[in-house]
Amino acid sequence: MNETVARLLARSNRLGADPANTNYAGGNTSAKGVGTDPVTGREVELVWVKGSGGDLGTLTEAGLAVLRLDRVRALVDVYPGVGREDGMVAAFDHCLHGRGGAAPSIDTAMHALVDAAHVDHLHPDSGIAIATAADGEELTGKIFGERVVWVPWRRPGFQLGLDVAAIKAANPRAVGTVLGGHGITAWGATSDEAEANSRWIIETARAYLDAHGKADPFGAVVPGHEPLPEAERRARAAALAPHLRAVAARDRPVVGHFTDSPAVLEFLASEKLVPLAELGTSCPDHFLRTKVKPLVLDVPPAASVEECVARLAGLHEAYRADYRAYYERHATPGSPPMRGADPAVVLVPGVGMFSYGKDKQTARVAGEFYVNAINVMRGAESVSRYSPISEAEKFRIEYWELEEAKLRRMPAPRSHAGRVALVTGAASGIGRAVARRLAAEGACVVIADLDADEARAAAEEIGSTDVAVGVRADVTDAGQVRAAVDAALLAFGGLDLVVNNAGLSISKPLLETTEADWDVQHDVMARGSFLVSQAAARVMIAQGLGGDIVYVSSKNSVFAGPDNIAYSAAKADQAHQVRLLAAELGGHGIRVNGVNPDGVVRGSGIFAGGWGAQRAAVYGVPEEELGRFYAQRTLLKREVLPEHVANAVTALTSAEFSHTTGLHVPVDAGVAAAFLR
Repeated sequence: MNETVARLLARSNRLGADPANTNYAGGNTSAKGVGTDPVTGREVELVWVKGSGGDLGTLTEAGLAVLRLDRVRALVDVYPGVGREDGMVAAFDHCLHGRGGAAPSIDTAMHALVDAAHVDHLHPDSGIAIATAADGEELTGKIFGERVVWVPWRRPGFQLGLDVAAIKAANPRAVGTVLGGHGITAWGATSDEAEANSRWIIETARAYLDAHGKADPFGAVVPGHEPLPEAERRARAAALAPHLRAVAARDRPVVGHFTDSPAVLEFLASEKLVPLAELGTSCPDHFLRTKVKPLVLDVPPAASVEECVARLAGLHEAYRADYRAYYERHATPGSPPMRGADPAVVLVPGVGMFSYGKDKQTARVAGEFYVNAINVMRGAESVSRYSPISEAEKFRIEYWELEEAKLRRMPAPRSHAGRVALVTGAASGIGRAVARRLAAEGACVVIADLDADEARAAAEEIGSTDVAVGVRADVTDAGQVRAAVDAALLAFGGLDLVVNNAGLSISKPLLETTEADWDVQHDVMARGSFLVSQAAARVMIAQGLGGDIVYVSSKNSVFAGPDNIAYSAAKADQAHQVRLLAAELGGHGIRVNGVNPDGVVRGSGIFAGGWGAQRAAVYGVPEEELGRFYAQRTLLKREVLPEHVANAVTALTSAEFSHTTGLHVPVDAGVAAAFLR
């Protein structure tokens, strides 16, 4: 890596690490330098610029597009005008230097054409507050003098690059621009100078807002709309979550994210909430993920959940009609089809904000972007009036063919994408394998286990909190079960799939089995599965999206073996719950199925906890040979592992089994005596 690239990456990572400088995946940076033409061996001028879809905070060399400056500059001579500028993005491909690297972004022209060695384009809240103020041009002159120049709104593209380049040439004292309705651009002769200029613009704008802004930019607090106390607030959020997800997911599956930060709660309690929310966001990166505006559940926090749900139904239909009308007002014959009319952000006064996306990261980023928008509105309203770009321009961004092409290039979603799963007893053995496999297929997973530390460790092994979270749950306690389900709702916005896996076994003959032995196994497996299924079904019914409940039962639920009456009876209870609930919940689109494993010794928490030694003693084999012993008594002569059970659970809950319910799938390598009849 040459020094120019190393300095560019270091600057990008520093700037991108602070959300005050730019939003996730927003903005871009560049550096100009020299490289060697691989054909002629001569030095050529190059520009390295963050590529399409990358994030400054985590940018690596692979995320840079590298282009020949002479070729990019030559595009000026063939530029067909603003009406056909989208075609220039494809032309950038013919300016690339060497193999590999990221695809050039729409902002490449701004970086290449501006006569400066280093250029930053960022989306800071303070800068966008000035950019979206009704008198933003006047404020820019007042705050920055000749050092920063106002650029009227123009959609990102080749023409904007020409505009900024011309402004730089005409204003030799300028170190950057405020891009109307959009963000800022800064430049410098060195990487350090460009970064310093970027930070100076951001900090100068922030200092002006702090010094001159009104104390109550959102107006007075609406009586009765103050935030609920934290515990009550989060309980209300969990109660509303299934109903809100039903609203957000009518057109396509989504995962949710909940935010109740002070900035959000302040905005939701204010008298300007509804009119400002109606204006929507402004920065192009924002409403690509937040939609043109949010849905506001305009009921006081003291209202009951039932009142909220009743009001939500009408608001949702009105939102969908309004969004369709917005699309039809601005769509042209060449516009991409409407992507869905459900909100991506729902604001609930006194409670918080729910944001939605195809996965947790997308949902979380949408929420972060709307917090950016709140900060922008606060800043603009504090010194002026918030005045975002027009609805027509928002539509041009939201339904930009270049963005549509980017969506078409994305890989097909995995089988469980957009689904939220809760797996009990998932810190080890079968449960852990199931959680890993579901996450690998795109699901968000809540790992529930009696051992909270082990649950969290298992979740961290799978990935970040955008993928998996660990919670403590004693499935015999209805309160803890509800808390685990609430944790799923607050972490991921809903619940689609439950795996009843928690279990234990005490191997004893009838005469040695105590009442305590009987009770503890029935409490965990029979009662526990009932409590988890009941709590999950309430959520799934409220969502109206269907769902899956899977019981990890056992070959012993249908086969009589020696010295395990309590365990086998509890498993038989679970097996019949599958049939009963399949019959009861089918009308809600909820499938209930079971998996009957046998002989899962390696990696099993139950076998490691003493069951293995007991069963080995019953069969007269060394404990370390128990897995192979079980395998030899099967038709296939294969040992069953936790991963094989996870495969069955994943298949049963996939679209391929969409018409299957009430089924028990043996995962025992073939035990003829346990064949289902």
